Amino acid sequence: MFEWSEEHLAIRDAVRRFVEEEIAPNVEELEHGDTPPYEVIRKLYRTFGLDALARDRFKGQLERKLSDKPAPERTEGGGNAAMTLIPIIELCHYCPGIVTALGVSTGLAGGTIMKSGTPAQMERWGLDLLTLDKIGAWAITEPNSGSDALGGMRSTARRDGEEYVLNGNKTFITNGPYADTIVFYAKLDDGSDTNLRQRPVVTFILDKGLPGLEQSKPFRKMGLHSSPTGELFLTDVRVGKDRLLGETEGRGGNEGSESAKGNFVTERAGVAAMSLGLIEECLKLSVRYAKDRLLWERPISEFQLIQLKLARMEIARLNVENLVFRHIEMSAAGKSLSLAEASAMKLYSAQAASEVAMEAVQLFGGNGYMAEFRVEQLARDAKVFQIYAGTDEIQVTHIARDLLNR
Repeated sequence: MFEWSEEHLAIRDAVRRFVEEEIAPNVEELEHGDTPPYEVIRKLYRTFGLDALARDRFKGQLERKLSDKPAPERTEGGGNAAMTLIPIIELCHYCPGIVTALGVSTGLAGGTIMKSGTPAQMERWGLDLLTLDKIGAWAITEPNSGSDALGGMRSTARRDGEEYVLNGNKTFITNGPYADTIVFYAKLDDGSDTNLRQRPVVTFILDKGLPGLEQSKPFRKMGLHSSPTGELFLTDVRVGKDRLLGETEGRGGNEGSESAKGNFVTERAGVAAMSLGLIEECLKLSVRYAKDRLLWERPISEFQLIQLKLARMEIARLNVENLVFRHIEMSAAGKSLSLAEASAMKLYSAQAASEVAMEAVQLFGGNGYMAEFRVEQLARDAKVFQIYAGTDEIQVTHIARDLLNR
């Protein structure tokens, strides 16, 4: 795949019209008015029938789970991956934060339940997340663990008869302040002397309002203002086995860890698509500005240093687009990215997006530092691509470890 197909372009153009009509006029409110993004996301889903598609997909996944059949191996043309990634790219022209809120709710929270939950859990929680009838959060990061999310985890789940008692503190949780459903990771406290670091990770599904569960107000952040981020506090939250994901503590004690690692691959591929959308918008705005801005009675586009900036932006766009195309082709062939491949994809794309956005600010000069020129917002938003879903430094370790262990 070296370019979008006619079908892809039709989808892209339709989504682009929606974004320009429904989101572009409300960017200011979403970015500075403390307005949660969920209603506009739901409108996107209803407009394009994505909620109906989610229900159909849910039925197929549930039937396969009940019959214990494997998922289909191949999707011709990469349709599923493309249909997922095209809206991400288009939304990131204006509001990358909306993509983060959407992806965590449907992809991480909903996807985890659909992949590892029992049929009853899929019906009880999964469907509402996939259709956005409810908002989900995926709670793994803690104040003192960060990049060491699994090993450094301090949240615990203690058995107490037929129940579990959960305690812990999670931070930087996307949708945390408003989430209806929370996928919560904790270390199993089985009363043994095993070091906490070595204990298995277990996963629970929580609902807003459970006694002992506190959801903080949204954080104030450098960027991604349209994506609410908060903190969770659990104090002796009692849950039954029906809330234990898969209703099992795992085969060999590592199912929770494997669930989290599988999501890392999905998350990192998504960041590449987000980066592509942001790069495309920065380049478009920069080309337009370079043609219109006069200096010494000449458009600055005539100056070679400006041309160099634009050329480097275009090279970054082409490279990131090719990574996204490769991911779509692999999906079409029924193949998945390895963790190292996803890390490489995310590392390059995130760095490229941040560099392009900062170059756009530089090209705009003083105007680029002003909030009314959108490159200012996009530059702030781009920086987090190098931090969340694993920092640049963590991506390097995954890539190098894979090379050294071949």
